[in-house]
Order: sequence, then structure tokens, then C-alpha cells
Amino acid sequence: MTAARPLHTGANPARLRGMTRPHPLDPLTADELIAGRAILADEGHLTETTRFPSVLQVEPDKSVTDRQVRYTLLDTATGQARDILVSLTKHAVLSSEDCGDGQPAFLFEEYDLAASITKASPEWQTAMDRRGLGDRIEHAFCAPLAPGFFGRADEAGRVIRTVTFLRDDESDSPWAHPVEGLIVHINLTERRVLRVEDEGDVPVPPEHGRYTGVPPRTTLKPIEITQPEGPSFAVDGNEVTWEGWKLRVGFNAREGLTLHQISFQDRSVLHRASVPEMVVPYGDTAPGRFWISYFDAGEYLLGKNGNDLRLGCDCLGVIHYFPAFVADDHGHPVEIPRAICLHEEDYGILWKHTDLDGRAEVRRSRRLVISSISTIGNYDYGFFWYLYLDGTVELEAKATGIVFAGAAHTGTKHPHANEIAPGLFAPVHQHLFCARLDVAIDGERNSLVEIDVEGVPIGERNPYGNAFTWKETPLRSEREAQRLADPAKARVWEIRSSERTNRLGSPTAYQLIPRPSATLMAQPESSVYQRATFATRHLWATQYHPEERFPAGDRPNAHPGGEGLPAWTAADRNLVDTDLVLWHVFGPTHIPRSEDWPVMPVDYSGFSLRPNGFLDRNPALDLPSGATEDHCSAHDH
Repeated sequence: MTAARPLHTGANPARLRGMTRPHPLDPLTADELIAGRAILADEGHLTETTRFPSVLQVEPDKSVTDRQVRYTLLDTATGQARDILVSLTKHAVLSSEDCGDGQPAFLFEEYDLAASITKASPEWQTAMDRRGLGDRIEHAFCAPLAPGFFGRADEAGRVIRTVTFLRDDESDSPWAHPVEGLIVHINLTERRVLRVEDEGDVPVPPEHGRYTGVPPRTTLKPIEITQPEGPSFAVDGNEVTWEGWKLRVGFNAREGLTLHQISFQDRSVLHRASVPEMVVPYGDTAPGRFWISYFDAGEYLLGKNGNDLRLGCDCLGVIHYFPAFVADDHGHPVEIPRAICLHEEDYGILWKHTDLDGRAEVRRSRRLVISSISTIGNYDYGFFWYLYLDGTVELEAKATGIVFAGAAHTGTKHPHANEIAPGLFAPVHQHLFCARLDVAIDGERNSLVEIDVEGVPIGERNPYGNAFTWKETPLRSEREAQRLADPAKARVWEIRSSERTNRLGSPTAYQLIPRPSATLMAQPESSVYQRATFATRHLWATQYHPEERFPAGDRPNAHPGGEGLPAWTAADRNLVDTDLVLWHVFGPTHIPRSEDWPVMPVDYSGFSLRPNGFLDRNPALDLPSGATEDHCSAHDH
């Protein structure tokens, strides 16, 4: 975590009772994390071997204001884990129960522990010596990876695997030098190696992966972004207002950035929006990769791995930063000083028309950007929420960083991996994000409709063969709402208000506009299919329930599967005229290329929510033209 600062203040939790209470939807503060830990200590829940793999605010039900925190506590001596619910408002433990199937998210300290166990292993050392790499052990990087679930008897409990990479020195990028086929299986609780796999004998790719220090080009001229009168947005605590929009900005250790109570022109659009899970399954059958299927939120925690964003690099313009506080492995607050970036940016033409007399009217678009970035091992993920002047909401996920690679003999034709540098092979994989959209289109009573565009067969309804129309299919239950995108039909999903109509008599509505991409490519019999069933559909919809937050379940780490969306939707609850939650799966399927090395240009994916009959006319007619010589003139050379 970049520049995060631990805050071991030892503050008395009683001071929390004398403070101004945060808004019920605001993120946890440092004082609240200190107070919550003290409550656990007072109640006798903490020992020298207690660790905190997960500390999450329990966001209030829509009628409750109690500030609560759900702690997952792990005893590293026994491997036992418990979920404990603490009320900060009442200064009390409300409940405590053993965790069920699956493991809590990994601790930061377990990454170092896995590396030290690996390097102390005689079997690993022998494997390195056999490959002629014994003299390079000092700077070897043992990457700690979640093991998935394969029902192996010796992998019960808290298990992790490492794969080995080499470095020339501590500053070298290890991802360029994989030691192919060397996998170490570790029991973290017992602090021992379960077994070492040493498959094959492929040379370590020699070419470095350094991507800095390249002489910069000198041909680019500066582009200046200035707002001499300041930004158009206003911030009051965590509440943001901008050009008819109002929302609250949140953050937690698992999801990272969250948005709450989003309204446009004083009308509700979304109660909550976030990306609560993503899965990164690999399509390679090699021993070191067939089991890889990272759940970057549930196994590693997107928020806890959030970046400290810096002016001029991650955002440009007049910026407001929001800090965030997460708990470290010992439950103490850690600050990410600039966890969230808020700014506005130009976005080209919003609307234009040139009249018959030659007079042109044009208005420029701009958007409000709320963003955060997390680094999980080799990959970096940016989450950018955009609000537009016409009432549109958009999410764009930006995947960058360094591709995960293995080794093979140069020139090998591999069915599951491309050679991206001499002897370096990057496997095909997917990044499947799942957005959770607690919609509230003019209130909480909504219904869901699928809309397809389709041609009309030649006949009485289409005598000239040119006709096409649209078809509306109500999605009335949770099973009916398990859908795939279909670009051939221009498929969208419309959320309609049950309480309000527009001036034309139609229900006010928003449409979910997908950017179609592949769903999970793994076979139904596979372990990852069972664990990541949410990724097999582009759309799910559920009736709102406050406990249903994570589409792969609360603990996907080493879980056999079946939790989350497949379990919830088995009830097939009603989706008509009710409080709806939409779950939208999107993201790239990545066949790596040479241009992705040594650092990958951003791969973009996402979706938008667009008003459809929500407004009676174009809401951006009142934008100033901005047609001045300074801003909209041509400069010929």
C-alpha cells in the first residue's frame, strides 16, 4: 500500500462518544477503528496471535442508523476464524460466530511468511540447485497466490501456494524471470511446506522487464488543463454536489470505492453502487497456472490494497482527494491519504446542430470523475465512475500493470499462452468484474425489462422488408433475470419506476447499457465455475437484502463454491414493483500480446446507466455555448 501510515494512537474509545457522529453511510474513521478494536479487547476477544483479515463497516439497512463493524478475527496459532459484530453506537459486541466454509482474506504478513517458509524449505532449495539457480536464491521472489479449491486432503485449513521468480537485485522487476514449474504448497497455520512440485526444466527467461529509464520522447507539446475560477463541484464531508447531481462517496477495505444515494435533479437514481468482486481465471493447463483464479476483492481486498493517488499522475485538473482508513493485520487504523480522486474533465461534444442558414450551435460535454486505483500483485486496477451533464452514469474499469507469465523454450507454439518476449509466455486469462447496483429509479419500487431490437419478417407487418422494431420482455423473477448480453439485438435492460411517470405517461426509467464481452470460459465441471458462478451471466437481479453484498459469497478464499448469487437466486424471488439490486458482469478476456510487455497499456471495460424517459427533455439545453476566440478557434500552422 503506497505511503499508508499506521495510526497506533492508543486513543481512548470513550472519545468517540464525545465526537460528532459520522453520517451513517460515511466510511469508518481512524477513531472508530481504534474504538472498535478496544471493544474487542475489553470483551476478551484478542490474544497475541489474533489477526484481522477483514474489518468492514456494516452499512445500515435503509431504516437503521446504528454504526456497526463486522470483524473477521483469525487466530494464527490455530487457524480458527470468527465473525464478530460490534456496535460502535452502543459500544458493545452484538454477536460472535465461527466462520463457515472458506477462508478469510489473506493477511499482508502472510505474504512475507509464505516467502520465508518457501526459502527455508530444503525441497525448494534442492529444486533451485538442480536448475543451476542456487546462487540466485538471495533475490528470488516467491509470489504468494491463493490456492483455489480442489478438495485435496492436505490442503484443508489455511493454505497458500508460491511460485518463484528471479531478480537481479531488490529493485529488479521479478515478473520477467519466472522459474517455470516450481510450485510450493504451504500450510500457513503450521508454518510448513506441504509439498513441492518441480515440473520440467525450462530455462529462466534472461531479458529484463524494466520499464523505466527509457529516454523520453521530445515531440509532445504541453496540454494545459486549467480551471481559473475553480471546480464546479462542491464537497461537504463525503457529500458531493455537481450540476444537478448529489451523492455520497464511500470506501471500505474489501470493495474500495463505493457510491451512495446518487440523485439527479433531486430524484433518486441509485441507492448504492460498487464493484464488490472480480475473478481472474487463467486458461492454461500448466502445473503452475491451472489452479489460478484470483478473487481480488474476496481473497486479497481491493480497498486494503488501494493506492495513494498523487496530483499530476493519476488525475489532472483541480482535484479534491478523499482519505480512507483501513485496518492493518493487527486491527490498527492505517491511512491512505489520497484514496479517492474527485475532479471534472472535458468530454468533447454533448450536442450540436447546424441550421439551414448555416448557424451552428454546439455545447461541450464534461463529466465528474470519482476514481480509485488498487494494486494486487502484478496487476493494477482503476475504477472510474463518471457522471455526465445529461444524466448518464458510467463505470470504466482500467486494467494495467504487468502480465503474469511463465517460461517455455523460445519459438514454442503454445495453445494457452503467447510468447511476449524471448522465452516468456503469458497465458490467456480473463478479468471479470461484477458491479452491484442497488437501483432506486424515482424511489425503491422498480421493475426490470429486457429490450431487444429485432427485424420483422416480410409480410403484412413489413411489406417492403425494411421494418424493424423492439421487443420488451419483463424479467419478473430472479431466475428469469439471469441473462446474457446480445449485441446482435442491441440488448439493454431497463429499470422502470413503479411510482412515477413522465409527461408522456410512460414510467420513468434508466437503461443499463452493457459493453458485451465474454463471460466465464471455464467448463461447468471445473472448480472455478462452481466458485465464480456469478461470472457466467452478464446480468443477475435480486430482491434487495442487506446481507447480500458479495456475489461469490462472504469468503471465496478456498471455498468449494455455490455461495452468493447462485444460492440467493435459488429462491426465485419476485422482481416486480420491488426494491431491486442489479449485478452486472463485464471485463476483458485477455490474449496477451508483445505490446503488453514490459508494462501493459490500459485495457478498458465498463458499462453505462442512461436515462430513458426519466427526463421530459434534454437536460443540457441551458449549457453556455463557450464559443469564444480563446476556447473554440482554429490556429493554423
